Amino acid sequence: MEAKMRKNRSALLHLREEGNKRMSGLGALYRKELADHIGSRRFLIVLGLIVLTSYASLYGALSNLSDAVASDSEFIFLKLFTLSGNSIPSFTSFIALLGPFVGLTLGFDAINSERSEGTLNRLVSQPIYRDAVINGKFLAGAAIIGVMVFSMGLFIGAIGLLATGIPPSAEEVGRVLVFLVFTTVYICFWLALAILFSVVCRHAATSAMLGIGLWIFFALFMSLVASMTAGLIYPINDSATVGQVLNNYECQTAINRLSPYYLYSEAVSTIMNPMVRSTNLILPQQLSGAITGYLSLGQSVLLVWPHMTGLLALTAVMFGASYIGFMRKEVRSR
Repeated sequence: MEAKMRKNRSALLHLREEGNKRMSGLGALYRKELADHIGSRRFLIVLGLIVLTSYASLYGALSNLSDAVASDSEFIFLKLFTLSGNSIPSFTSFIALLGPFVGLTLGFDAINSERSEGTLNRLVSQPIYRDAVINGKFLAGAAIIGVMVFSMGLFIGAIGLLATGIPPSAEEVGRVLVFLVFTTVYICFWLALAILFSVVCRHAATSAMLGIGLWIFFALFMSLVASMTAGLIYPINDSATVGQVLNNYECQTAINRLSPYYLYSEAVSTIMNPMVRSTNLILPQQLSGAITGYLSLGQSVLLVWPHMTGLLALTAVMFGASYIGFMRKEVRSR
């Protein structure tokens, strides 16, 4: 009995030592990647671009804020993020379009640049676990994205508070926090996708072009593909019935929701606009007897919870594929 207890104790100690080694190796690589990102010119360029677009969107929102308040004086703080100016998109629109650029920039050469420079072999030859390499790269990129997104949110909130002099309510603060979390997950999906291309492709230029191609397709052409596909499956003509129109719309929406860009845009418009009561089509007979009003934060989150889980699942799938691809490539190369 005592021998069995000593054996179990030694096994637990061994597992604890292995866990400490794994965490120390991951922590060292995480700090290294974090320092590389912060000290790179690429990060400064991306940060400058995000700051410039945030300032432009805030300027456009403040220029049209008085007109928007005159028509609806509720949730003024949220209007700083959702209002667009003359030919200047809103902050949420800017992030939906430029967020993928941030994730792709941070991850498109995460692995293949190490391989082409010959530093990957030296990196994995260190007394660390092989999976700490890709885990550290993803966690460092995700940390940079989180800090950048929340900093921009605080920047817009602070400047807007100074300009309007109206403090936000607890409801508005909660909605902005949920929006920032959504944005972080959305950009982390593109980071994971960029790392996957970096693992699969040998050259950084190839992985960058693949990421940019998908970014442009989802942002510009996915809605066109969805409309054409829905028109082929459920064609609409002059004699189309209400059922055919509904089927066409539902098919088009289902295809569009395969796009992370559409998922994010639909979720953010629901969170940042309490007047949105549904993410699907509402018929006039469904509105009869309904009371006009705002949804609470909890009800809005329930509406977009499938969008959040979908983005998280897509991010996990992309990172899981890059993890498996990296581990297999390293095993075969040895």
